[in-house]
Amino acid sequence: MSVERLRVERLGNRGEGVAQLGERRVFIPYALSGETVTAEVGGEHARLVDIVEASPQRIAPICPHFEDCGGCAVQTLRADAYADWKRSLVETALANAGLTLDVAPIVDAHGAGRRRVTFHARFDAGKARVGYMAARSHRIVEIETCPVLAPELAGALPAARAIAAILAPRGKPLDIAVTATLGGLDVELRGGGPLDETETRALLAAADSHDLARLTNHGKLVALRRAPQVKIGEATLTLPPGAFLQATQAGEESLAARVLSATAKAQNVADLFCGVGAFALRLARRAQVQAYDTDAGALAAMRAAAHATPGLRTLEGVARDLFTRPLSASELNGFDAVVFDPPRAGAAAQAAEIARSEAPIVVAVSCHAQSFARDAAILLKGGYVIREITPLDQFRYAAHVEIMAVFEKTSGRKSAKRRLLG
Repeated sequence: MSVERLRVERLGNRGEGVAQLGERRVFIPYALSGETVTAEVGGEHARLVDIVEASPQRIAPICPHFEDCGGCAVQTLRADAYADWKRSLVETALANAGLTLDVAPIVDAHGAGRRRVTFHARFDAGKARVGYMAARSHRIVEIETCPVLAPELAGALPAARAIAAILAPRGKPLDIAVTATLGGLDVELRGGGPLDETETRALLAAADSHDLARLTNHGKLVALRRAPQVKIGEATLTLPPGAFLQATQAGEESLAARVLSATAKAQNVADLFCGVGAFALRLARRAQVQAYDTDAGALAAMRAAAHATPGLRTLEGVARDLFTRPLSASELNGFDAVVFDPPRAGAAAQAAEIARSEAPIVVAVSCHAQSFARDAAILLKGGYVIREITPLDQFRYAAHVEIMAVFEKTSGRKSAKRRLLG
């Protein structure tokens, strides 16, 4: 380890300052582009010691835990520069995939804040420590507040602490996932294993005292006081335990509005990696939808919500592992539009089948710039052109960005394309 004086050249993909030291790049958390800093360097990673010359774009952080808690990468960058950096994450990923494409300005989709959060609990001599992980570490930072959470999650941390205290004697690492719903807080416990009778009784009491809507452990019901429901368009959906939702309500609504706009003339839509139906339940208002996902619980919840919502057209939910058995090009040819929103790893195999298909409109949604760029390159090679790439920021201050892109087929099914595009 050595202390070096460094000039920060740019802000990297993880929100770290990037400097050059001889022949190697050095990554300095919490340093900003254009700053001169001293840093303790070990290999390619460094610890910021002092800011010798601050960037004019530097502002005060909004959270007292910033630079200790690893949840936020960038809080000290002025809003305009921050928006440019978030957009650059997509541009850089595309460039690294050999693509030069226009990227729209970033859309602020933070809204009221994040509606889901996972706290980590670790135990030492029977005492629980609850909070977030420190950056590049498994150390727990015990937080008092988190300014990026929605107000509906105000009771999440006290509830998590109470639950962790009950389970502290077993000493096993515990993750406590909390989602804000219309019925209140929905809590899923992971990592602790099966509960005994004494623990179950204590958790039931905690669920009552903290007014939890539901408490589950590894998907198994512990307490149910109210249905944990969310609105998706005109549908009301009861969440299965541990269900995936977009990080913010504003993010889901913004993405859904763009998906609906891009598929406005489609009468028959495939929704791939559909989850609980954030897009499918809205699309079914005007189109026939076949929705695919590997999560049987999510599909069942979506079907139940569709059945209880009057006025929807046909919405079929199909259990299928699209990584090992993607929809083939021939299967996709029957659709006017295809929407796909895979996990962070992307969907290379499915993208390859879409590329070989004649679907005239494809809408890609992604939370990972690198896998999106790879899948986009596959579609472009297959004859699609990009009509829109829009980054959305629902992960404020984190080094993550949501992406929505619209692709149009430039060959095949010309009559269908004319019908859909006008």
